[in-house]
Amino acid sequence: MAELGAENKISGVFGGVELNGNGGIGIEGIEAGTIRNSALPAKTGFWTKFKAFWLQEIDWNKEIKVELTPYQQKVEDEINEFLHQEITWEKVHDFLFQEVTFGKRN
Repeated sequence: MAELGAENKISGVFGGVELNGNGGIGIEGIEAGTIRNSALPAKTGFWTKFKAFWLQEIDWNKEIKVELTPYQQKVEDEINEFLHQEITWEKVHDFLFQEVTFGKRN
């Protein structure tokens, strides 16, 4: 047993504790500490995966390819056609001053 206040180093154990003799526990020759065995698979937790995803390096110069289905391509073409239509004062005037009817017209 190590004396009180004396440093007792154990090789191969990080922050190790050594219990030799009975020591009131009834166990002979036990070394306790952090176990480091590279042969065991490490179980990755949720927060480790989360941090790895959000803190990953991003190549901002990398090209991103988007593949659309034929229907998605049709919708995208219709949206682009609507957004890029030519707007003239004549079209705005015709829209604002069109005839509006309420109810039945006889």
